[in-house]
Amino acid sequence: MPWRRMRLRNAEVLARCDASGELVSNEGRVEVRYRPNDGRAYFAGVSNLKPLSGAPKIEPDSFCGAGEAVKKPSNTKKKASQTSSSTPAPEKPEGDEILAYADGACSGNPGPAGVGAVALWADQMRELSEYIGEATNNIAELTGILRAIELAQELGRPLRLYTDSKYSIGVLTQGWKVKANKELVAKVRRALDAHPDTKLFHVRGHQGVRLNEHADELAVRAVQSRESTGWVGT
Repeated sequence: MPWRRMRLRNAEVLARCDASGELVSNEGRVEVRYRPNDGRAYFAGVSNLKPLSGAPKIEPDSFCGAGEAVKKPSNTKKKASQTSSSTPAPEKPEGDEILAYADGACSGNPGPAGVGAVALWADQMRELSEYIGEATNNIAELTGILRAIELAQELGRPLRLYTDSKYSIGVLTQGWKVKANKELVAKVRRALDAHPDTKLFHVRGHQGVRLNEHADELAVRAVQSRESTGWVGT
C-alpha cells in the first residue's frame, strides 16, 4: 500500500493509504512513519491525522523501508520496555530520548482532577497542565503517563518516564489485576505497545525531586484553575 503525507499535530508523517489517497485504518488506527527508513512503525488515530496544504502527495510502498513489528510484552511481572526498579532521578535526557515526569492530583478522591507533566529532549522543554474533570487520583496519574507516551510517539523519540504512582507501575508493568479504570488502563497499555521505546520508572513523591515536584505543581494548578494548557514550551 502507498503512503500519504499527513500532519500529526506538530509533525509531518507518512500514513498508509490506498491508491486513491484514502487512509487505511484498522480499528480506527493508521500506520504512520516519522521517517522513511527509521525501521519503526507507529499508529495514530484517524481523527488526529490532517491533510497537508496543497494537493495530496502519494508515495509508493517502497518509499518506506520495512517497519519493525510491535510485539506485545509477555505477561510477566516486568516487561522488557518498562521497569519499576529504583534509579536516581535524572534532570537531563540522554541521546535522542525524551525524559518526562508525569503526575496527577485531585481535590477529593474522586473529585476535580488534573494532570501535570514535564518533558525534555535535545534543547527543548515542554510542560502540560490539564484539567480532566471529576476523576480519581489514579485516573489522573494514568492520564499523565498517557500524555507523555503520546508526545513521544508523535515526535518519534524513545521515552524515559518517571511517575510516583505505584498503582500505575503495578497495573502497567507488574501484572496487577485491574479492578477499576479498565478502559483507561487498556488504553495506556495499547499506547505502550504502540511505542515500545518506553521505559517507566518509579520515583518517590514529595521527596524533593525537582522535576517530579514541578509535575505535581502543574497538576495542582489544573485542579485549582479548572483550565488546560496543553503542551507549552518553557
